[in-house]
Amino acid sequence: ILSLALLMTVALALSSCSDSTDTSKVAAAPPLARPAAPVSQTPNESLFEASGPIVVENQVDVAALREGVITSILAEPNTRVRKGQLLARLDDRQISADLEAASAKTRSIQANLKNWQAETKVLESDLTRAKKLWEAGVFTKETLEHAQYKVEADRFEVSRETELLTNAQATERSLQLEKEKTRITAPFDGIVARRYVRAGQKVAVSDRLFWVTAVAPLEVKFTLPERFLGKLKNGQTVSLELADGSSSVRHTAAITQISPVVDPSSGTIEVLARLQGQASDLRPGMLANIRMAKLQ
Repeated sequence: ILSLALLMTVALALSSCSDSTDTSKVAAAPPLARPAAPVSQTPNESLFEASGPIVVENQVDVAALREGVITSILAEPNTRVRKGQLLARLDDRQISADLEAASAKTRSIQANLKNWQAETKVLESDLTRAKKLWEAGVFTKETLEHAQYKVEADRFEVSRETELLTNAQATERSLQLEKEKTRITAPFDGIVARRYVRAGQKVAVSDRLFWVTAVAPLEVKFTLPERFLGKLKNGQTVSLELADGSSSVRHTAAITQISPVVDPSSGTIEVLARLQGQASDLRPGMLANIRMAKLQ
């Protein structure tokens, strides 16, 4: 029994040594390699980027210049129009009648004036002859004075009719202008973007009727830090593309206007550049990204 106990003790000792050796081997194993960090792309340090809207110089609401009822609409949204093209009409029946009456009055006064002018010339000739006859002793002083009076009276009538004609013509021009206000026309070449009214609607002075916008030339408006002030010049070019990525076409624009002052609230200057070449993918109101060379 003593021998058996001794053998078991030796076996346990050998087993303990073996476990110690294995544990040291595991502890000495090299650590696992860490995953490599992603490599970030280096931005182009030579370019400065900004953003701004595509704009056009001419873009206005066409408003009513007089009150009235719209009798016809002659242009719908997305219609291309030329300067002076008729967009709508207001009811002009009353103003047309007033204008015709004023024109008739003007013509009547003109006829009266011509008659008085013709009669005055005859009386002036009679006065000249009466003076000669008075000097010859044929006419009396009273006859001469009577001839003079008739000339002065006719000259007064000529003056009065002339003033009446001036007033009548002014009234006629005023009514003609009011009639022209019933014709709603395009203020410049462009496209009808919106229509705010319908036929039969009554409008008042200054009511919006249409929104007309030019389609060219297209420009881009953006801001730059104040350090660019004095470093830019007209004609300098920038590149741009749509900010939403809907088109990959890159365009070129030339600077046409640089603000001479700095906006104190943002510390920036406003710049305007005009698109060069064809830009069929651009429309007023779109947002563009602008790239230009940084200051050296």
